Amino acid sequence: MSWRDDLPSVEGKLLFDEPLAPFTWFRVGGKADVLFLPADMEDLSAFLAGLPPEVPLTVLGVGSNVIVRDGGVEGVVIRLAGRVFGEVEIDKDENQIIADAGALDAAVARAAAAGGLAGLEFYAGIPGTIGGALTMNAGCYGSETKDVLVSAWGFDRTGEIRSYQLADMGYTYRHSAVPEGEVIWMQALFQGRPDDPEAVKARIAEITARRETTQPIREKTGGSTFKNPPGTSAWKLVDEAGWRGKPFGGAMFSPLHSNFMINTGEATAADIEGLGEAVRSDVKAKTGVELEWEIKRIGRSV
Repeated sequence: MSWRDDLPSVEGKLLFDEPLAPFTWFRVGGKADVLFLPADMEDLSAFLAGLPPEVPLTVLGVGSNVIVRDGGVEGVVIRLAGRVFGEVEIDKDENQIIADAGALDAAVARAAAAGGLAGLEFYAGIPGTIGGALTMNAGCYGSETKDVLVSAWGFDRTGEIRSYQLADMGYTYRHSAVPEGEVIWMQALFQGRPDDPEAVKARIAEITARRETTQPIREKTGGSTFKNPPGTSAWKLVDEAGWRGKPFGGAMFSPLHSNFMINTGEATAADIEGLGEAVRSDVKAKTGVELEWEIKRIGRSV
């Protein structure tokens, strides 16, 4: 009997051999052996408690910063998205924001603004969800998650609650010291500061306008491809190596922003990842700088 025949019962949905491409911004990739769409946090906790520990487990949000390889993903993929995992609350007494892990970063920025709280405007420029932001210390335009996070909690692999204070996260640039897979984030608490709602909204509008004019947000993309090396910008290195707008199968680095890969229409995951690796190799040969992936790559190659 396969492990797939002995999964815990759920309130949500268990989908077998489910294509993952529609759940990612690149719109590429193979199938999940099993895709679990939990009904709520309690459903997720109970499922984790009953899932055999040897079954591989992967968590997806809205798939904005990930390449799912063409061979699909082994084990169970849990997708945390939608209203049930996307609530945002404002605590006016403490000037704090409580956001579920499935809440869109930009929605959290807007909710904070509506509540007259500043400090989270930068989230308006980040594609993805709070769960991903917690995992990688997401940031842009001079601010990072570590600058506003107070605490977070989630479930461990057994379905038990694990809580973390900011100091426990061990944040550095686009990195957390919390080991991959140790926790499935459920909720985060952020510290804001009082400000005029219209002033905060104006700063968000400025960030949004800047992003729309400098990034290919209407394309099938995955956000920033590489982390910025010390003392320089990844886009400059990609540009100087001649890869802006240069086709690689069905993929290319955007003519608008040369640290954003795009699926030009019929790319495979292998095209997109292969483009990234080709650029890394070329930049290393020409400059000695080794670009580090910011986009997460998961699953089996074909």
